[in-house]
Amino acid sequence: MSADLPLEEPPRRLSAPDGPRDPDVYHRTYRRWDVYFTIVFAATFLFVLGGSDPGPGLRAVAAAVFAATAPWYVLVGRPVLLADAEDQPRAVVYLVGLFLLFVVPSALVGETRIAIFALTPQCFMLLRMRRALIAVTVINVVPVVVWALVERPGSGDLFFNSLFAAVSWAFSLLIGSWIIMVLQQSTERARLIAELEASREEVARLSAAHGALAERERLTREIHDTLAQGFTSLLMLVQAVESELDHDMPLARRHLGLMAGTARENLAEARALVAGAGPADLAGSSLPDALRRLAARHGEQTGAPARVEVSGAVRPLPAAVEVVALRGCQEALSNARRHAGPGAVVTIALGYGEDALRLRVRDTGRGFDPSAPREGYGLAGLRARAGEVGGTAQVAAAPGEGTTVALELPVRPPAPSAHPSRPTVRTRSAR
Repeated sequence: MSADLPLEEPPRRLSAPDGPRDPDVYHRTYRRWDVYFTIVFAATFLFVLGGSDPGPGLRAVAAAVFAATAPWYVLVGRPVLLADAEDQPRAVVYLVGLFLLFVVPSALVGETRIAIFALTPQCFMLLRMRRALIAVTVINVVPVVVWALVERPGSGDLFFNSLFAAVSWAFSLLIGSWIIMVLQQSTERARLIAELEASREEVARLSAAHGALAERERLTREIHDTLAQGFTSLLMLVQAVESELDHDMPLARRHLGLMAGTARENLAEARALVAGAGPADLAGSSLPDALRRLAARHGEQTGAPARVEVSGAVRPLPAAVEVVALRGCQEALSNARRHAGPGAVVTIALGYGEDALRLRVRDTGRGFDPSAPREGYGLAGLRARAGEVGGTAQVAAAPGEGTTVALELPVRPPAPSAHPSRPTVRTRSAR
């Protein structure tokens, strides 16, 4: 972007993540469940083998049957869990097989029911809430019933085993509800993340489009206010030279010199535009000096006088404000050269106020009817420039009474200084 007239920055993009999103993040998170299930299954297997009742033979059988849950989970259960196969036939088949591998050893050895803490989460992961509650109830109640029918225990053992089943059932409902809540939140979070990524892409696209449009508008104004006006001046000088070659060679040579100077100025403006720098007329000089040079060039090209009047305490202003004032003066002088007619006197009044910079360019030419439809980009671009810095641009004209272009651009009040202010500059002619 050019430094001469900073535009409003496009919307900043949302903060991007530190790196690309890992598509396997869910699988890596699920490994924590693998560790948990492994610990529960291993602990259950050790408890089944390590007890003394009902004897090593039955415990070995119970341990052998329960050991089959490990390959059943790895080969069947884990793929179903990773596929998020809710209520699908594979999930039901897996849970039925897991229940059978669990209920048989639990009827022989009561310690097997520790595995409930691994079976319950899987029910809630694979089934909807109602079916999950039924499955959890079956997993907690049926092993105790089968064990009671096989062992015919006393009332004391039956009470404590039933109490354990009730506690584990209540805990299963609690942990299951928590798992369902986490899964729902994860699903909602995934949806929101997808929407956020889509919104980020849309914002990026709109920001790029807005930036491209703003840059195009800026380049359009810059080309119109610099190169196009310079080419217009060159055409006017070429027409003048064509009419002077036969009867006024000295004047033709003078106009050829003006053409060369205008071409050099256009070249300097083009280089500044390509480099993104400020206007060439403001490089290393103040705004009043730049306006005086514009007035001098206008007088050389038209032969009509142009005066510059500066009032107020001259001081450096924000670059954007000075650029708008300079471009506004260029536009007004270009219109005067093309439309005001020969001999039209131009007055450029620049006023430094405490809260605003005011520029008024008036010519005594033909004028025009403001209510008549007019084509062109200059005045509309001038108003757009002024609006970007919070200012206003007005054009007053009447047929036969000349034209006045007035700009009012807000500026911050000057900072207080212990040194006396510069003397107020009044009327000074550019010629």
